Amino acid sequence: MRISVVVPTYQEEKGIEAFLRQFERQTLPRSEFELVVVDGGSRDGTREIAARLADRVVLQASVGIGGARNDGVAAARADLIATTDADCRVPPDWLARIVADFEDPEVVAVCGPDGPFDGGLKARVLYAFVRGTIRLAAFAGIYGTGGTNSAFRRSAFLAVAGYRPLAHSDDVDLGVRIRREGRVVFDPRLDVGLSVRRLERDGYLRTFFLWLQGDLKVLAGRPIEPREYAHREY
Repeated sequence: MRISVVVPTYQEEKGIEAFLRQFERQTLPRSEFELVVVDGGSRDGTREIAARLADRVVLQASVGIGGARNDGVAAARADLIATTDADCRVPPDWLARIVADFEDPEVVAVCGPDGPFDGGLKARVLYAFVRGTIRLAAFAGIYGTGGTNSAFRRSAFLAVAGYRPLAHSDDVDLGVRIRREGRVVFDPRLDVGLSVRRLERDGYLRTFFLWLQGDLKVLAGRPIEPREYAHREY
């Protein structure tokens, strides 16, 4: 087992099967990775469907989407952990490239870009700006380690105590802390497609403003007040 994929879910009955079947097309042999689904108490058929295709399904015990990923790491068997979301589309060579990036023993985390595969022109224009900002940040040595498209060495992840239950920007917070353990690599070839359904629901400008505000606080070393996430937020 070379790598474990941790996926938080909640009420994903309509899309979870298609999401999990993507991994049948990975170029990394199926025997070399496992799929760990962490469900936040879905009331639909998410867990039942996932149980047919994932290696294990865990009922979430910790707070928030970061807590779900922490629960998944605790259940995972591999030394490398990849994370993505249940409404994302990953390229066929996603896991093989991640494993290759970790061939350097100094690398403790790997992350890559994401962008919408649905939504209209507004989504694509806004994400073009976001992707450009992320690339500039990576060039400056600042890594977001976004939950849609990141991977970690278990030892480094545990050394910094994983995700903290922040209101937002927990991915940037983790990226800042895990850099203390070694190198973080931004690999532009790890291009993951994401759904903008939550942005459509919550509003693009409001969401991006919250992200920016939280990210700047993390980078400035200012605390973000923890709070409990509602399940609908992921």
